[in-house]
Amino acid sequence: MNETSPHAQISPTPRPDGEREKLLEIWATPKGWRLPTAVNNTVIGLLYLGAAFVFFVLAGILALVMRTQLAVPDNDLVSQDLYNQLFTVHGTTMMFLFAVPAVEALGVLLLPQMLAARDLPFPRLSAFAVWAYIVGGTVFFSTIFYDLAPRGGWFMYPPMTLTEYSPGDAADFWLLGIGFIEISAIAGAIEIIVGVLRTRPPGMSLDKLPIFGWAMLIFAGMIVVAFPAVILATMLLEIERAFGWPFFSPDGGGDPLLWQHLFWFFGHPEVYIIFLPAAGLVSMIVPTIARAPLVGHNLIVVALIATGFFSFGLWVHHMFTTGIPSLSLAFFSAASMAVAVPSGIQIFSWIATLASRTKKLRLTTPALFVLGMLFIFTLGGLTGVMVAMVPFNWQAHDTYFIVAHLHYVLIGGMVFPLFATFYYWAPMVSSRLLSDTLGKWTFWLMFIGLNVAFLPMHLAGLLGMPRRIWTYPDTLPWDGYNLVSTIGAYMIAAGVLVFIIDLIRNFRIGESSNPNPWDAGTLEFLPQDVYSTRSIPKVDSLYPLWDRPELAEEVEAGAHYLPDAPTGGRETIVTSPISATPQYVVQMPGPGWMHFFAAVFTAACFLLLTVKVVTPAIICGVLAVVCCLVWVWTIDKGPDAGPVEIGGGLRLPVYVTGPMAHGWWAMIVLMLVAGSLYLAYVFSYLYLWTSSPEGWELGAAMLPDAGSPMLSAGLFALAVALYVLARWALPEPGGNNLVTPALVILGACALTGGVVNEVWSHWQAGLRPTDSSYGAMVYMAGVLTAQLVAVIVIMSLFVCVRQMAGKIDQVRCAGLENTSLLVYYTFAQALVGLLIVHGIPHVAAS
Repeated sequence: MNETSPHAQISPTPRPDGEREKLLEIWATPKGWRLPTAVNNTVIGLLYLGAAFVFFVLAGILALVMRTQLAVPDNDLVSQDLYNQLFTVHGTTMMFLFAVPAVEALGVLLLPQMLAARDLPFPRLSAFAVWAYIVGGTVFFSTIFYDLAPRGGWFMYPPMTLTEYSPGDAADFWLLGIGFIEISAIAGAIEIIVGVLRTRPPGMSLDKLPIFGWAMLIFAGMIVVAFPAVILATMLLEIERAFGWPFFSPDGGGDPLLWQHLFWFFGHPEVYIIFLPAAGLVSMIVPTIARAPLVGHNLIVVALIATGFFSFGLWVHHMFTTGIPSLSLAFFSAASMAVAVPSGIQIFSWIATLASRTKKLRLTTPALFVLGMLFIFTLGGLTGVMVAMVPFNWQAHDTYFIVAHLHYVLIGGMVFPLFATFYYWAPMVSSRLLSDTLGKWTFWLMFIGLNVAFLPMHLAGLLGMPRRIWTYPDTLPWDGYNLVSTIGAYMIAAGVLVFIIDLIRNFRIGESSNPNPWDAGTLEFLPQDVYSTRSIPKVDSLYPLWDRPELAEEVEAGAHYLPDAPTGGRETIVTSPISATPQYVVQMPGPGWMHFFAAVFTAACFLLLTVKVVTPAIICGVLAVVCCLVWVWTIDKGPDAGPVEIGGGLRLPVYVTGPMAHGWWAMIVLMLVAGSLYLAYVFSYLYLWTSSPEGWELGAAMLPDAGSPMLSAGLFALAVALYVLARWALPEPGGNNLVTPALVILGACALTGGVVNEVWSHWQAGLRPTDSSYGAMVYMAGVLTAQLVAVIVIMSLFVCVRQMAGKIDQVRCAGLENTSLLVYYTFAQALVGLLIVHGIPHVAAS
């Protein structure tokens, strides 16, 4: 493939008469009642971010009610039961419905512009995730109004959340609702990973990737590893509540601490999942403030990677008081302190960049929020090092000192950068700048209010005030601190109210007359055309708009790659993951209803299961699957529209399969998600084995003979062979046969037979999942593999229908390739499961 030189000039491409009107029609954003059909990243990103901000405001209102309750001793503004609901919904909303969704929304909104891409590679997947989140989040939050909200805290520790202590549906709303929302977050993470790695502009190799791109890539990777743990935890607890499988009940050999391990393996990395993208935003804003390149760019990339890595070794510092061994305490204490090093690298880099400025620092609203973030997050980090010390942690654990530390870290590390983002990137989507005057009022009210609200909490905590109390007697020395904290909370709320007024007065979606008011150097400030940038530039530096001042005019004139729409539809360039060499043009889908209906029916399925309305839930689940199949039917467009000229004499195909295809990459990421989920299961199995070895010894006596697992393994291996043969048997383009569908159906049947044989053999041997934690974990292995097999069966039927319709052949075979990848993974997972279930009990017995 011929490469143009870095600054090779492609002739400007004048638009033929009527071309702009045609493009407007192709890329038009649906409005009014058709808004749910939109898949444009700007619309979806704004919708996602707006919903997250609404949840932030709602959770903040709950916080004000709680602070008012605690302002004076012996207050009876709310009852104890309502207070428990308030702090559970407040924490859950802030962590699950605001923080992570807001960061993902910024990824959907900003990444395509920073990468000069027309959109992320799976726009309907983004739209599905957003609508699923909005529907599920709205229903969950509304439970506070119907006395259906959970009362177990945002962490939902067993045994207090088991049916014995939390009867009714309140806990189920948390378990199924939050589990469902986490699945939508994983969908967004897959989109972000593939988007960052495969839709960068030509020439933007990884060493030229903006820091926010790195931050979002690491953020999404951490979601892939961390979120499956909490999904498994919610599955186990919901199954125990619904069917009595004793994963967490000590009477059946379960252990409540298993929940804490799974939850905090997700929960502590989530702090950094929230912080890293915010830090990436700060690293984008600081060079513009300083009018100087970021000092230590490569070091910051290493620091981001190191922070993500270290974050998975810290979860036990939430469990220092649970009686874990001293060696574990020492290891996790050291890791908790070590994570401060990469965070410190970033802070010193930002300070050095500001110090290297060549002009006087202008204290604009974004600059103020960045400087405020440096101060507040540093204080939160210092108290974090304090609670990493085991002796101090034992004293401060579950006191208001921890509440203060948490809010300094999260508000300083995420909320302040988010507000800086609102003001800094508003010109990208708004025809008017937000008010700098109102912005400064917002900053000072929030900055002062935060310190007034949470600094006294450190002292109240050191004086012994425990978390999660709904009132306290006037004989304790906490009343003055609580009153001051309540005043500070209302100051924060006043700052947010000023910001909302600013939005109402000044935010208007549309093209700005000055798209780059800050004189920034990165691509998101290029002039926007009908759809993102008119042409896609070749990038050869970290700050292309600074290094090539003429770039904006060239891009607007169509003098770079892919001017307009050569395929006649929505499209962008897919590049290689390392060097960003152009590989093909991806044809993206336009607006449609199916992703919206799929999200609604999926949410309805989960929510109906919550209230035990099973038959309508199954119907909604089936309708969701049908909508998904209709949605993906038209995505595999085939090679008919290409190859196409993208500029500079370069012609690219519009269809590829195999490792070059972005769909193949998405399936690999999905397999990593499934692998993370299964590794969490393996950990749970081994943990319960060590905590209740006698159950495993008894279980060894109830295992079927070796013939049963060997038969299951043989069926799984046969399925792999059949899918390989099906790929070889595909007809030539234009042809058709029944061999491929037959092989695919036989392969799906072999997989199903392997799972059924494994589960049935245990049942026949007398093992029951309700008898012990061992039985529950054995059957859970079958459940996890059966989930994958069910998905493969649906995908296989879809492949068969497409092949008989003439839409799959030797060239156009992405559907079968992706299905086969999932089959190979399922085979590996099933073998691991057979080895664990049929091997470990014998080891225990010996």
